[in-house]
Amino acid sequence: MKNLVKVMKALSEPNRLKILKMLQHRTLCVCEIREVLRIAQPTVSKHLKTLEEAGLVRFEKDGLWVNYMIDKKSDNPYALSILDDLKVWLEDDEDMNRVIKQLDGLQRELICKK
Repeated sequence: MKNLVKVMKALSEPNRLKILKMLQHRTLCVCEIREVLRIAQPTVSKHLKTLEEAGLVRFEKDGLWVNYMIDKKSDNPYALSILDDLKVWLEDDEDMNRVIKQLDGLQRELICKK
C-alpha cells in the first residue's frame, strides 16, 4: 500500500502534474522547469524529489546538467500504470496546454545563464 500512497501523494499537487506532463514531452533540467512554472528552484527540486520517491521520474547527470525524465522502468507498479494513463489525461486542459506549448523554443543554455 505504501507504493500506491506515494504515487497518489505525488499526483495530488498541480505543479507536480505539470512537471510530469512536461517530462512526457522531453527531458528537462530544474532551471527549465522553474522557467516554465515560474516557481522557485528549491520548490522545483522538492517536487522532483517527491516524484522520484514515488517512482515516477528519474534523473541522470550529464556533466554539469542533471536531466530529469519519466521513469519508464520504475519498480513501483502503480507508478507505471499511472504514467501510462497520464499520457492521455489533461489533453484538453487549457492551462496544461499552455505549459506544454512553452517547451517549444526553451533553451537551457540561455535560461541557466540568468
